Amino acid sequence: MKFAATIEYIQDKDKIGELRPAHREYLSGLLAAGKLFCAGPFLDDFGALIVYEAETAEEAERLIADDPFRAGGVFIRWTVRPWKTVMGNPSMIPS
Repeated sequence: MKFAATIEYIQDKDKIGELRPAHREYLSGLLAAGKLFCAGPFLDDFGALIVYEAETAEEAERLIADDPFRAGGVFIRWTVRPWKTVMGNPSMIPS
């Protein structure tokens, strides 16, 4: 089942930049393990949308908790909601 997380970030761009490589490496591992559907930042610097593949909301919360951005204090708050894919265009998803 998919869970969409809307995540708000701190506004410290230096800290975000410092932790971004570890965050992206973590997300790449989730992608390889089949635990990540898509992820990306909002362009207004609010934070990000991450859609996890998890059995339960608790598992999705654990995936957030294990993220270096969470451990490093970049994630301020988030909302996790079950999400259903009804339509999509695979050619529009970057590789």
